[in-house]
Amino acid sequence: MDRIDSVLLTQTAGYTPLQDSSAQTAIKKKERLPFTIKVVSNQAELAKAVEIRRAAYGRHLPEFAETMGAEALDSTPGTVVLLAQSRLDGGPLGTMRVQTNSFGPLAVEQSVRLPDWLSEARLAEATRLGVARGGMGRMVKVALCKAFYLYCAQNQIDWMLITARSPLDREYEAMLFDDVYGHKEFLPMTHVGGLPHRVMAKPVALVRQRWTKANHPFVEFFFETDHLDIDVGLITEHAEEGRHALFGGPESSAAGSLRKLDNQ
Repeated sequence: MDRIDSVLLTQTAGYTPLQDSSAQTAIKKKERLPFTIKVVSNQAELAKAVEIRRAAYGRHLPEFAETMGAEALDSTPGTVVLLAQSRLDGGPLGTMRVQTNSFGPLAVEQSVRLPDWLSEARLAEATRLGVARGGMGRMVKVALCKAFYLYCAQNQIDWMLITARSPLDREYEAMLFDDVYGHKEFLPMTHVGGLPHRVMAKPVALVRQRWTKANHPFVEFFFETDHLDIDVGLITEHAEEGRHALFGGPESSAAGSLRKLDNQ
């Protein structure tokens, strides 16, 4: 699939390409976290992710949480489940599922039809976000968002997508996600219990420069710090075969091209 053209980025939004901007903000320090974040690779880790999902959703949607278990999408090609675990005892502290459109429609497309400028690009949608309570949970959430960004950057994703209910949508506004549809428009989401959510997107190639321009407080955490405990490295072909042998699910292929960057 074609990449976002660097000339188009410069002319449309006034930003330089991702590969050029990466040299502008060098890593200044390395930092250890009290937890690790990695891609789930076995059933035991997936069970931990489901455990934290149910606990998190149970605080807001208890009836829906009771029905939650491992889902078919967890093991679909082009999808990874991220798991944050305590370095002290290995307990689950947070999780996020990241699905790309490399092998088929995103979960959000069960509920809405994406505009052409998104549907023809390389996308990744974050769903099933859940974290522990308290200050540790807040730190884990930010670290999972960094892991989501890193995964997208490493896999040449054009746009990061999320759906957000109120009042959590304001957190994504603060992270400079933009509405895909009307300004602050909430739509019912079939894949998240039918609740109204905003559909929001952010171009991966522009995150660093947008945040730097806005003096965003997460710039240092995301771009100037190497967090050794966040590992979303590309899965090797051998490991991917083993993962699909464990979870099930055939491989397929993707096609399509990007036509334009829409007013971002």
